[in-house]
Amino acid sequence: MAPQHTEKTSTGLEANLAAALSYLVGFVTGIIFLLVEKENRFVRFHAMQSTLVFAGIVILDILLQIVPIVGALVVIFIVIPVSAVLWLLLMFKAYQGEEFKLPFVGQMAAERI
Repeated sequence: MAPQHTEKTSTGLEANLAAALSYLVGFVTGIIFLLVEKENRFVRFHAMQSTLVFAGIVILDILLQIVPIVGALVVIFIVIPVSAVLWLLLMFKAYQGEEFKLPFVGQMAAERI
């Protein structure tokens, strides 16, 4: 099946590629695409979702690191593997042209673009 959203964006990239790249470096590329892409709603949605999800993961990581030993174990064995799988899933879904909404965060992203 060919990816949807292959139209060009204001960045010059195809929309599905720009949306996938908004997840590449977590909230950093999410913010970059929010600032650069002004018109394409699909790309802006994924950029906002990337920003919210991965900024939240970073905050969770920082908070868990405060808790000695247990916090570090939670980060190593739960947060890092889950966020890696989530990162791959979100990039794949965006590249396929799907507006894949995560529970709670996806709705927040859709309302804020």
